[in-house]
Amino acid sequence: MKKYTIHPNISQAETLPAEFYRNTEVFDAIREKIFAKTWQWVGDDGLVPLSNMSHPFLLLENYLAEPLVLSRDENDEIHCLSNVCTHRGNLVVQHPGKNTNLLCMYHGRRFALDGTFKSMPEFEDAKDFPRDCDHLKKFGVRKWGQHLFVGLEPAFDFTDVLEIMEQRVGFLPLEEFKLRKDLSKDYLVNCHWALYCDNYLEGFHIPFVHADLNAVLDYGNYTTELYEHCNVQIGYSSSAEEVFDLPEGHIDHGKSVAAYYYWVFPNMMFNFYPWGLSINIVKPINMEKTKVSFITYLYDETKFHSGAGALLDKVEREDEFVVEGVHKGLKSRYYSTGRFSPTREQGVHHFHSLLTQFLND
Repeated sequence: MKKYTIHPNISQAETLPAEFYRNTEVFDAIREKIFAKTWQWVGDDGLVPLSNMSHPFLLLENYLAEPLVLSRDENDEIHCLSNVCTHRGNLVVQHPGKNTNLLCMYHGRRFALDGTFKSMPEFEDAKDFPRDCDHLKKFGVRKWGQHLFVGLEPAFDFTDVLEIMEQRVGFLPLEEFKLRKDLSKDYLVNCHWALYCDNYLEGFHIPFVHADLNAVLDYGNYTTELYEHCNVQIGYSSSAEEVFDLPEGHIDHGKSVAAYYYWVFPNMMFNFYPWGLSINIVKPINMEKTKVSFITYLYDETKFHSGAGALLDKVEREDEFVVEGVHKGLKSRYYSTGRFSPTREQGVHHFHSLLTQFLND
């Protein structure tokens, strides 16, 4: 596979070339070298609210499509396990519910809620059994407030990312935020998944694409801060209305912050507003289509329809229109690469650098 490089100096760097977004081999490599090596938000602990409960799911159902199961054992510990029986590969848990054990309905192999092999009929004469590989494979779980994150073979510790987000939003009572399924929505976007992230990672387009959002944000002071595997864009209010009440000692105390936009490599966005949290997960389907899930957690409903966090559906539709246009434009035989704005596109440069780093390892 062709290797891509991004110059570390943004003032000299070029963007990823158009062929990057059109290359099937690259798209497949991203699945194994990036998505299998990073973390994913998989929901909140309400999926397994009580001990002795389990919840099966597919991790990124159209791309990784890895069968997993969340379980909460009798000690109230949450586990993430492979949902594939170590006997003949059947799915172990078919439906969410209460279980004291995980029982494969095919041949009766039984596992504890932490994935440990417990029993199997008709195996009394099997030698060197059970082996370590007869337990269900366990995967790393990180919990932040009520939110759960899972990594298959992660190349970095997600705790480092959580500590960075805690610096600015740790004062918020995340456990009190309420999931609102009626306000959550999936969007199908006709573009390569990385183009959606490209667009999210810069505020450069706000004055040109989002008139309503631009009216409430102070574009001149819009800033981006970069970290190793994540970054944050800080939107300041132009009118000091609907801003965070930041406690004394907070890194931004005294500033009129309307929104914190956190992006975590490769495809997760955590958008904090005075009313609560909008999580956006960008899910590849194929090179031409992407699902973007908007998941809403409300804290103060009285602020939901004002400030930078208002009209999220309208902002999404505006972004959708733009990234679909870019996706079509990148098919041109006359476009290759662009340059980065050193003052406005630090986040995109960071993203492209991480993509090439992971792909080239």
